[in-house]
Order: sequence, then structure tokens, then C-alpha cells
Amino acid sequence: MTDTHTDSHEAAFDQVKQAFAPVTDAFKNFQNLEVPEATRDFVKRAAGTAKEKAADLHAGSEKLTASLEEAVANSVTEAARITRNIQQAIHHDTQAFFSGIDKLASAKSINEAVQIQSDLVRSHGEVLVSRAKSATEYFSRLAADTAKSAQDNLTKTFSKSA
Repeated sequence: MTDTHTDSHEAAFDQVKQAFAPVTDAFKNFQNLEVPEATRDFVKRAAGTAKEKAADLHAGSEKLTASLEEAVANSVTEAARITRNIQQAIHHDTQAFFSGIDKLASAKSINEAVQIQSDLVRSHGEVLVSRAKSATEYFSRLAADTAKSAQDNLTKTFSKSA
């Protein structure tokens, strides 16, 4: 006894297989298709070139990272130096202030107190001018050094020979 339902499914399946037979054959032929040697060589050269470019890019990024690290370290060092100098200036100003108070307290007359105060103001003004001059020279030198360092780092980073 045969099942007509199963027979009709098998018949439909056979018809679908026959309808798609050219596509199936094309895929079989495509899978067996040989790639020419010139194409394989081209792909190998392209992959080798891409590998070299990736290595060059990695080396460049390493150089850039090292340059940035050096620049940040230099900036931190300079910031610490500036902070130390400011702290030292505040300390010297405080000492000068209390020294001035001692001198004023030792004045025996108003005229002497005015003279001491004038000397203190003049002396403090000279210190401020000297600090301003030193700060200007320092920041000029720092800007020049930073520009030179940045130029050197960029040269190191992007040079082909290094």
C-alpha cells in the first residue's frame, strides 16, 4: 500500500531538484574553479604590503605615544618647578614682611618709620620687577624649548628612516 500523500511530496521534491539542477551544477563548477597563479601572487603581494603598512602604522603610533609621554612628563616637571618657585617667592615675601615689621617696630621716630617703610616698599618693588623679568625670560625660554621639543618629537614620529 502506497501513501499518495508521500508520493506527491516526493514528486514535488523531484521537480524542485530538476528545476534547480542548473544552479546546483553551476555551484559545483564554481567550487572546482581554479584560481590563476597570477591572481594568487597578486593577493599574496597585496597582503604582504598591507602587513608592512600595518607594522609601519604601529611603529608610528608607538613613536607618537612615546613623544606624547615625554611631552607630558616634561610638562609635569615644569609645572612642579613653577609651583616650587611660587612657593619659594611666597616664603621670601613672608619673611621680608615680618622682617619689615621688626624694623618698623624698632623705629624710634615717625620719620625713621616712614624712611623704613619707604625702603621696604622700594626694595619690594625691585624684587617684583626682578621676578617679572625672570618670569618673562623663563616663559620665553620654556616656549622656545617646548616648540623645539614638539618639532623634534614630530620629526622622530613621522620620519621614515627611524
